[in-house]
Amino acid sequence: MRHPILKLLAQRLTLGLLLLLAASVLIFMGTEILPGDVAQSILGQSATPQALANLREQLGVNEPAMTRYFDWLFGVLRGDLGTALTNGQDIATAMAGRLSNTLFLACSAAVIAVPLAIILGVIAVRYRGQWPDKLISGVTLTSVSIPEFMLGYIAMYFLTVKFQIFPSVSTIHEGMSLLDKFQAIAIPVLVLVLVVLGHMMRMTRAAILNVMQSAYIETAELKGLRPITVIARHAFPNAIAPVVNVVMINLAYLVVGVVVVEVVFVFPGMGQYLVDHVTKRDVPVVQACGLVFAAVYIGLNMLADIVSILSNPRLRHRK
Repeated sequence: MRHPILKLLAQRLTLGLLLLLAASVLIFMGTEILPGDVAQSILGQSATPQALANLREQLGVNEPAMTRYFDWLFGVLRGDLGTALTNGQDIATAMAGRLSNTLFLACSAAVIAVPLAIILGVIAVRYRGQWPDKLISGVTLTSVSIPEFMLGYIAMYFLTVKFQIFPSVSTIHEGMSLLDKFQAIAIPVLVLVLVVLGHMMRMTRAAILNVMQSAYIETAELKGLRPITVIARHAFPNAIAPVVNVVMINLAYLVVGVVVVEVVFVFPGMGQYLVDHVTKRDVPVVQACGLVFAAVYIGLNMLADIVSILSNPRLRHRK
């Protein structure tokens, strides 16, 4: 650990684990204050008090909160996310397919949004202050200012109702071909791209413009290099750290923040799974989904920190 880069990496990993532990505490506390009674949800309003008491005892919800938290935490460490209270299914097994669907949706959006945001950011820098820069900034800022559900309904109206290009319900299953899956998720992917595109583009533009003030950029310009060459070969590589940070944050949002989009388009992902079980007050499922979302968000942010550290030449090459 004498090398500063190894020390920083160890610190980031330790901090990430501590944040995940703190997130588990907050998730457990949040589910504790959820209104309603899972036993009542299962047995219905006509259940007798004795039947409700027996079911609560069977489900273990009468145990002290501290005991239930550590039982849940140690189970997670063993890879056991528990069993759903409402249907008795193993949560890890039920969640696996949902998580793969959410990752498929998020990765499809990221494949389009990330290179498009970088390209638009470079174009905005090349023509800064001119109409291409103003047009790109205006369109992207408008897209991020509109809520996801409204973007979803607008896209659904034009692409499904008016022109009938794509289906309104984004249902996918294992038997579908890859082309059919892409067709089914086309509108949700479009909405997610519009949601994250503006932020990534603006941060890419700002990072490159900050580097453009450096002396070596002025030297490259004095050599007669084309402006796009100066930006692509000299400015952008030195602005990669903040760009990576904002890309990772938005990738985390694509996984964690898809709940609204999945509900609007009835997409069988983690967000829909979480919402379905929140309404049933199925606490173990809500806790498991919350922990998975927290792990993804913290992990991607930690990866962004690590990439930023590795991209710093002063840390890679000690004197």
